[in-house]
Amino acid sequence: METAQLAQVLVALGCPADKSVEMAAQLDKRAHQLAAEKGRSYDEALQHLLTLMRQGWAAKAKGF
Repeated sequence: METAQLAQVLVALGCPADKSVEMAAQLDKRAHQLAAEKGRSYDEALQHLLTLMRQGWAAKAKGF
């Protein structure tokens, strides 16, 4: 997934638009690292990280 596409996904999940490109680049890098460390595919690692981020933004929106 390209950084611009990933940034759009992040915004849809609740990421502030002004930080989405920077966060997308960091997320992409971390997904590659996680895939290598855990022996997962990049797609699995990225999905895992996106799920964590979605949960975090949902909790923040609820005031937790």
